[in-house]
Amino acid sequence: MNADIRTDAAADVQPPQAARRPVTSSHHGQVRVDEFDWLRERDNPEVTAYLEAENTYTEQRTAHLAPLRAAIFEEIKSRTVETDLSVPTRIGGYWYYSRSFAGRNYGASCRVAVAEATDWTPPTPTEGLDPEQPALPGEETLLDVNALAEGHEFFALGGSCISPDAHLLAYGTDVVGDERYTLRVKDLRSGEHLGDELTHTAGSATWAPDGSGFYYTSMDETWRADKVWFHRLGDPQSSDTVVFQEPDERFWVGVGRSRDRRHLFIVSGSKTTTEWWVRDGFSADPEFWCFAQRREGLQYNLEPAVVDGADVLFVHHNLTGANFALARTPLAATEPEDWTEVIAHDPAIRLEGIDAFTEAAVISRRSGGLTELLIGPVADPAAATPVRFPHPLCTVGLGGNPECDQPVLRVGYTSLAVPSSVYSLELVSGDLTLIKQATVLGGHDPEDYLEERLWATSQDGVQVPISLIRRREVAASGRPAPVLLYGYGAYEHSIDPYFSVARLSMLDRGAGFAIAHVRGGGEMGRLWYDEGKLGLKQNSFTDFAACARHLIDQGIAEPATMIAEGGSAGGLLMGAVANQAPELFAGIVADVPFVDALTSMLDASLPLTVTEYDEWGNPSDDPEAYATIAAYAPYENIREQDYPAILAETSLQDTRVLYVEPAKWVAKLRAVAGSRCDVLLKTEMSAGHGGVSGRYHAWHQRAFTLAWILDRMGLAAS
Repeated sequence: MNADIRTDAAADVQPPQAARRPVTSSHHGQVRVDEFDWLRERDNPEVTAYLEAENTYTEQRTAHLAPLRAAIFEEIKSRTVETDLSVPTRIGGYWYYSRSFAGRNYGASCRVAVAEATDWTPPTPTEGLDPEQPALPGEETLLDVNALAEGHEFFALGGSCISPDAHLLAYGTDVVGDERYTLRVKDLRSGEHLGDELTHTAGSATWAPDGSGFYYTSMDETWRADKVWFHRLGDPQSSDTVVFQEPDERFWVGVGRSRDRRHLFIVSGSKTTTEWWVRDGFSADPEFWCFAQRREGLQYNLEPAVVDGADVLFVHHNLTGANFALARTPLAATEPEDWTEVIAHDPAIRLEGIDAFTEAAVISRRSGGLTELLIGPVADPAAATPVRFPHPLCTVGLGGNPECDQPVLRVGYTSLAVPSSVYSLELVSGDLTLIKQATVLGGHDPEDYLEERLWATSQDGVQVPISLIRRREVAASGRPAPVLLYGYGAYEHSIDPYFSVARLSMLDRGAGFAIAHVRGGGEMGRLWYDEGKLGLKQNSFTDFAACARHLIDQGIAEPATMIAEGGSAGGLLMGAVANQAPELFAGIVADVPFVDALTSMLDASLPLTVTEYDEWGNPSDDPEAYATIAAYAPYENIREQDYPAILAETSLQDTRVLYVEPAKWVAKLRAVAGSRCDVLLKTEMSAGHGGVSGRYHAWHQRAFTLAWILDRMGLAAS
């Protein structure tokens, strides 16, 4: 279907036409001809000129939406408390929190000293917040991100870590958007930076227990974190020591410390296999020892605890089943067959992990596609009982809980209608108390909206969950309404119900919003993921189409005003659906879309390719994987047919999904489908995978997309 309900006066503006320069390749006896691969030459002035021409065309075609974009931006801004602070988190002798300021793109990280050692109630401002005044008495500004970002078109803060004596702060910054960070160290007593400056890192640091230096990871030429280093303060980066190196190109490495700060961990993991290395942080022995050597397909996570006075490790693993189980071992290298079972594998419940504290343990799991928390004694996690929340379709999870001895836990809570909330959970009693809920200015009432869980039947009979929100009067009308259907479906990443201030601009104009929880994600457990990857990837696409058809069949939506949206791997979903079920949608938004999957997976030199073989397959070596990817890859399967209107958004500096993928996709859509596809390409020239930096820039970016969506829905004048 090629619904055309635009009102733009620039509809007759002619789009750019990329030159056709055929490149022929052959794999497993199959010949490919790619006419637009020259667009990957990022430093070629002709490529830059083409991207800029596409941006100009997009500006011309959407110029009529400028008033709507401005209105949406103001709506987002007017609903947001611009000067605010997070709920403080206690670490050692300080309460740490972040601040935001009206009129500033970035915030600040701050802290105040703990007044009473036994007081775990986070401090709150006694008066209204003033951007020019401390939020709390005795406030220290650790990082003023606005000052750090000054002079940079793009700025992103990586991880930050306080030294054991609380005097030094190590943090990472990215001023390009390629997610290659520079680590620096700030002396919080003097406010000055030390001379230590480490480049080309993954962006975070883990301090040694004695504060003499820190561990960090570096990236190889394919943007894989492959080495763990130790940096001693005051030494040049060239003197840093490699502590661990991972030669297998499928594996990434990371380094961290336990909640009790007694243990250091190095984790090496692929999509299917993990291996943990452990060191007693206070031991004179600098060596890490391997807890359980890697076995292909075995994944596990470790959580240290003290039970009956003895050090133990809880092992969250998939040895006995795909949905994971929980075991316990001594703090020593232990063969998987010797792990003592604590919580058995349950095919109906995905066990997602355990957090152990001095007084209790919290189990995170998901059942029926929804998240759950259970709390119980650390000596017997199997006895944990569910924490009850006030809304059935919510998303819950532990927030920052960095101290083993804390008597209360921080819990995050949200839903499609309920703004992000922070609860305090008493470890002993299990009592739940709301500490803070994000304020939505202008009188937002969650009861004005109807949240529903629906189930669509996919092509093979599998029931696929849908999360849906509409205003109650829209639902009560009984008539189809415009709907934005969002999907992802990869990496076992779950798109759980969440609140969005920007989304209100669409809902309050009469549209609905739905999430299609398709296979490839993790909403329904590990098997849900397994059935949407590798040779079964097609299930993700048929699931999404089934969700769209269900909304149509139930009279909730109709093709003439239904829009699909997805980003990154969800952009692959969008490209595949555009080819396979174009009649279901009036428009498709593909954000940093992975649409040239076959080309990327054939090139082992690209970032992520080798580490992604376990997700998509290795088409270079495996003819079956080649055939599978070739059968669904959006770029490979463009044909002369009617397409929905398409808005493709990308970023020039994106490392995860290169800009060339959507650029080639758009060029080929125009070349093959011609006037039967109305497609726009918008490239952010100074941004990364997550888009532009700075909250006001991000609001403008989302306002642009929402205005295009509302226009396609026929709601631009609402």
